[in-house]
Amino acid sequence: MKQPTQISWDQSMIEKYNYSGPRYTSYPTALEFDDSFTEEKLLTSIENSKSDKLSLYVHIPFCAKLCYYCGCNKVITRHQHKADQYIEYLAAEIVKRAPLFKNYLVTQIHWGGGTPTFLSPDQILRLSALIKSSFNVADEGEYSIEVDPREIELSMLDTLKEAGFNRISIGVQDFNKKVQVAVNREQDEQFIFDLMAKAKELGFVSTNIDLIYGLPHQTPETFAETMQRVLDLNPDRLSVFNYAHLPARFAAQRKIKDEDLASPQQKLDMLHQTIETLTGAGYQYIGMDHFAKPDDELSILQNEGRLHRNFQGYTTQEECDLLGLGVSSISQIGDCYAQNQKDIRPYYESVDKSGHALWKGCSLNRDDEIRRVVIKQLICHFDLDMAQIDEKLGINFEEYFSEDLKLLQTFIDDKLVNITDRKITISPTGRLLIRNICICFDVYYREKARQQQFSRVI
Repeated sequence: MKQPTQISWDQSMIEKYNYSGPRYTSYPTALEFDDSFTEEKLLTSIENSKSDKLSLYVHIPFCAKLCYYCGCNKVITRHQHKADQYIEYLAAEIVKRAPLFKNYLVTQIHWGGGTPTFLSPDQILRLSALIKSSFNVADEGEYSIEVDPREIELSMLDTLKEAGFNRISIGVQDFNKKVQVAVNREQDEQFIFDLMAKAKELGFVSTNIDLIYGLPHQTPETFAETMQRVLDLNPDRLSVFNYAHLPARFAAQRKIKDEDLASPQQKLDMLHQTIETLTGAGYQYIGMDHFAKPDDELSILQNEGRLHRNFQGYTTQEECDLLGLGVSSISQIGDCYAQNQKDIRPYYESVDKSGHALWKGCSLNRDDEIRRVVIKQLICHFDLDMAQIDEKLGINFEEYFSEDLKLLQTFIDDKLVNITDRKITISPTGRLLIRNICICFDVYYREKARQQQFSRVI
């Protein structure tokens, strides 16, 4: 078993390489999806897939309030009947899709959003029952849901437990009141602590906390206070995201004043102290913006070389195909990716017309599949054994990636990457820049200089 991931902060290297790049939740990235991808291609990929396990992602787009920082796919409303209508369309999509997976066992379910807990207890139980009656859902599995702590009762956790969820992810973002007001996301701190305590009492096996650094009025000092409160919460996992201010793309962000935002150096300071605080408190750095306790499955699988990454970020079940249900959701099945209609009206129209909402996607060629394996290995484990890749994929690594290895040379020169005995190892300093290193193996990125379409890597 490998040693847990170590991180070393080098300000000059981070500044040198802090340019935009993909997050590699897939390869090829979603920028390569197009609407020439057909239902027939998806059906062929399902038929040819070697997997018999399935991960379900269910997108619930509704939010009662608009968080000004948010770039997610969402519908702002307080009308509960809109969720009833949406569940009807989800049901129609499930009726169309579920029979295609009758030979699969569902071992992972995640509800994301939007705000899944926008749904009433009755709606949650109804949708959960529909999924369980339509798919072969394992008794034991990872069943998680994102929770907004602002407009729910503590009893919502009883409902989630009854629905079969055993993991929750709570969107906290920041405990500082001034920051909360500036992004229109005020929440009660004590309620979040009560929520965590009740989740533990009810036997939820894992809790995740989401935070964002770089929001208006945040400073390294105020964010350090938030981090201390988070350590008091004692979650199993943390996601600490970099706020990307793109008001031209996301209208809500225009309500955030540029002058209220932290400077680039302050953002780096927040990230640096966050890494030091969490690793100092015993959390393992998983990669990019994820941390987990040493006994968490993410940490264990990373140390065993078996960590996986998909559209839900770092995850645990490599052998699963992923089926996305609902507006904008993405599936990863066999040798293809498929995305549903991104906006709710076209989603409804597509389901009415054909029973499904397929919008676009892509089929992977042999080169895509080879590069996907390499990028996933690096982004999950920070090392790669060329001999193992040769054996797995039937290639000669140095010959196949001769151009890519030339691009890697600048990282080698800067001691961010080491190649010895046909093994690529990312240094503790290089691990924070793993997205940049993966770009060297991304042929699409090279062919199209589209840096402006990606978020900055730090």
